[in-house]
Amino acid sequence: MKKEITIFFTALMFYTRIPCPKRVTHEEEMLNKATRYFPFIGWIVGAISFAVFYATHFFVGVNIATGLGMVAAIFTTGAFHEDGFGDVCDGFGGGWKKEKILTIMKDSRIGAYGAIGLCMLLLLKFTTFSQLAFPNFNWQWILLVYVMIHSLARLTAICISFIIPYAREDESSKAKPIAKAFSVIVVVGAFFFGLLPLAIMISRHWAYVFVLLPMLLIIFFSTRYFKKWLGGYTGDCLGAAEQLAELVIPLTLLVLWKYI
Repeated sequence: MKKEITIFFTALMFYTRIPCPKRVTHEEEMLNKATRYFPFIGWIVGAISFAVFYATHFFVGVNIATGLGMVAAIFTTGAFHEDGFGDVCDGFGGGWKKEKILTIMKDSRIGAYGAIGLCMLLLLKFTTFSQLAFPNFNWQWILLVYVMIHSLARLTAICISFIIPYAREDESSKAKPIAKAFSVIVVVGAFFFGLLPLAIMISRHWAYVFVLLPMLLIIFFSTRYFKKWLGGYTGDCLGAAEQLAELVIPLTLLVLWKYI
C-alpha cells in the first residue's frame, strides 16, 4: 500500500503543480508505473476546475466562472498539456521533416502557429464549457461531466503511447519517463480510471457511449499522423491529443444533449 501511495504521488507530482511529499522523486521506474494514475489525475483537475467554477458563478455569472475554472485547471497542471499543443502546432506547422519538426517542438519559444493554435483552442474550449452549465442543471451531474472530460482526455493521450513507439532517438524529452514499456497493471489501471466516470454516465443513459467515438477517432488519426511524420510520439504529441480531446468530448456532449 505504501508503495502504491508513492506511485500515486509520483503521478501527482509529474502531471500537476500540487505539492507532494519530499520523499517522492522522478525515478524512471516509478514514473512508468505512475502512468496508471494519469486519468485519475484528470479526476482531480476536473474537480478543482469545477469547484472554482461553482464557487465563482454566484458572483460573476456562468460565463466568467467558466473561464476561471479553465484558469484553475491550467494553473493546477502548469499548462503542461497546453504547452504540448502549442509546440505541436509550431512543429508540424513549420517543419517538413522529422528532424526539423522535433527541433522546433523542442524550442521553448512559441511561434505564430503555436500562438494562433492556442488562442483558437482556448476560445473554443471556453465557448463549449460555458454551454455545459445549462439552466436548471444539476450540480452533481456537471461535476461528473467535468471529471469525465478530464479523465477521458488523459486516457486518449496515454492510449497513443500504448500503440506507437517513442519518436526521439536522443535522451531528451519531457515525456521520456513515461515512454518505456507498460505492464498489464498500468494499462488496466489507466482504462479503469479513464472510463469509470463515463461508465457512470452511461448507466444513466446508454447514449453517452457515443462519447467514446471522438476519443477513438482522435486516437486513430493521431497515431497515424504521428507515426507517418515522426515514426512515433513525443510528450508534446500526447499533450496535443489530450487538449484536442478536452475540446471534442464536451462538443460531443452538447450534440448528444440535443437529442437525449
